[in-house]
Amino acid sequence: MELDIAWTVKWLQLCAEAMAEHRVELIELDRAIGDSDHGENMDRGFQAVLAKLADGPPETPSAALKLTAMTLMSTVGGAAGPLYGTAFLRAATSLGDAARIDPPAWAAALAAARDGIVARGKAEPGDKTMVDAWTPAVDAARNAADGGNADNLAVLVAAAEAAEAGAVATDPMVARKGRASYLGERSAGHRDPGAVSSALILRAAVEAAA
Repeated sequence: MELDIAWTVKWLQLCAEAMAEHRVELIELDRAIGDSDHGENMDRGFQAVLAKLADGPPETPSAALKLTAMTLMSTVGGAAGPLYGTAFLRAATSLGDAARIDPPAWAAALAAARDGIVARGKAEPGDKTMVDAWTPAVDAARNAADGGNADNLAVLVAAAEAAEAGAVATDPMVARKGRASYLGERSAGHRDPGAVSSALILRAAVEAAA
């Protein structure tokens, strides 16, 4: 499938479905090391994105991602709103006015999104944050795209699988950023909810293409 505006809208719709489906899971993960509101916030934010898309579909992938960024920033509470808003906005800027996204462009957009999250949250890999899902996703997408033989779906799958593995890898980490860091050693043994929601978003991208 071409990664065009139809795919982008489908991706965002599936993100909303994923956040609704995993809302309770994300709440429980956040209850262990955070404010218990990540699932509620992400569900509310992407439902608002759905409403905005229903008002009138954007013309380009970049426009859809910018709409998503603005909506999440205004509707998602806590740290997630600014972080995800910045991620989608940086990805939108990376894509420019292109009508279609090829593998290198997708890898570059993911890198721009990750860099936006890092700039906003000041987190690094190993801090037990969503960066621990985004960074391996960026590396995997770049590696797949750099080969020159991977199609769109292969690059999407590589990123999603790496993000999912990255989320699992946060289990034993001791949080060094965010509210979870207040727990110190007690944060170990719990999966980071932001890393999990990030993996859900990148898996939705695969499902939209498949």
